[in-house]
Amino acid sequence: MRCYLHALLICILLAVFSSLYVLNQLASSLDAQDERTLGKLQGVPQSGRHATGCNPLPVSHWNPYWRQPADVCGVNCLLESPHRYAQLCCSNDASLLSLNHCDNHQSFLLQKHRERLNTKTSKDERMHLAVVACGPRLEETLVMLKSAVLFSTKLLHFHIFAEDHLHESFKEALDSWPAEVQPQFNTTAYPITFPRDNAAEWRKLFKPCASQRLFLPLILKDVDSVLYVDTDILFLNPVDELWALLSRFDASQLAAMAPEHEEPRIGWYNRFARHPYYGATGVNSGVMLMNMTRIREKRFKNDMTSVPLRWDEMLMPLLQKYKLNITWGDQDLLNIIFHHNPESLYVFPCLWNYRPDHCIYGSNCQPAEQEGVFILHGNRGVYHDDKQPAFRAVYEAIQKYPFGESMARELLLPLEAALQTTTHTYCGRASHLFTQRLQHSARHSAHSHRQQR
Repeated sequence: MRCYLHALLICILLAVFSSLYVLNQLASSLDAQDERTLGKLQGVPQSGRHATGCNPLPVSHWNPYWRQPADVCGVNCLLESPHRYAQLCCSNDASLLSLNHCDNHQSFLLQKHRERLNTKTSKDERMHLAVVACGPRLEETLVMLKSAVLFSTKLLHFHIFAEDHLHESFKEALDSWPAEVQPQFNTTAYPITFPRDNAAEWRKLFKPCASQRLFLPLILKDVDSVLYVDTDILFLNPVDELWALLSRFDASQLAAMAPEHEEPRIGWYNRFARHPYYGATGVNSGVMLMNMTRIREKRFKNDMTSVPLRWDEMLMPLLQKYKLNITWGDQDLLNIIFHHNPESLYVFPCLWNYRPDHCIYGSNCQPAEQEGVFILHGNRGVYHDDKQPAFRAVYEAIQKYPFGESMARELLLPLEAALQTTTHTYCGRASHLFTQRLQHSARHSAHSHRQQR
């Protein structure tokens, strides 16, 4: 009997020691895994198949809307899995808070994190300008891009959304610009795309393709901020100064636009709108500065449900509710959104979006009276007809100006001569506001070019 008891005791002891050995090996393996992963974040090279030290998760994908705020972590991303969600959130000292990631995705995420940390400064220095061009808007868009390049000092990145048949024309035209201009910008072209289930409805809203701007935060997922402009915009001032307004946003603001009207007696929204709109006279979306990271993260108050909705969740229900009551398409939808979320909008003055409405019945943009017009917005086709010859004169002067020539001689002198023939109109009598800022920008541009040489 004693022999059996001794044998049983020996077996128990062996089992206990075996368990302790297994636990010790497991702990050592986990410690090694931690060291390897931290080594990766700190730039220590790894070798071998098992360097990542974790088991792959089943089907996983990126959900671009579930992101951490930029001031919480530098990665700004979340990995979504059917079984669990693993958040990779790194502080400035690159200490890993969560190590439980699949093999391939972990390596990918850590690499992307390093790239974002290393390129954050250079990305912040680029000014992203987006435009949507459909139909006969090729030449008008090129003149707008030309005006942006002429006066700006920082690198510009053009995001051009255009119908497929226009892509090659844009490429040929931009490639034909002089070699000394090419380093000032780069370009990405995109097709016109809308949500598959209701693409036709979005495409025909207001003007062809105009509502594409509503989907920029969902398409340009890796772009933090963008300046959207209509094709009929002319920059008379460096884009840099408008881009700098992003730094003036408070913690709740995520977009900036100018009022639709300065004078309520001639305002459209306050007299005719059949839907909510922002402020006293609404806002105009022809020039729209967007912090798209904030737009993607925010939950917006609305009049469709008591639950705040994400940007992508809100757009289609909003269109379905108001499509019979809106006149100006996507601009009306933006007015409705910011009516319910006024704290999210930064309003800049009319000199950043100066339209015929500001002079057609007499000058009613007080900031432009003091500082001149910074951006000219030739809506209603005034660059191409005789209704507002002062607007057309500015457009044609920039269109005809040859890159590299004296702006004083080849741009300002012909423009001033042309504007003298427009004084029979109210806008023509206010045309000194167009050249006031343009003269300053031309001098600044010439000085910058001399310094670069």
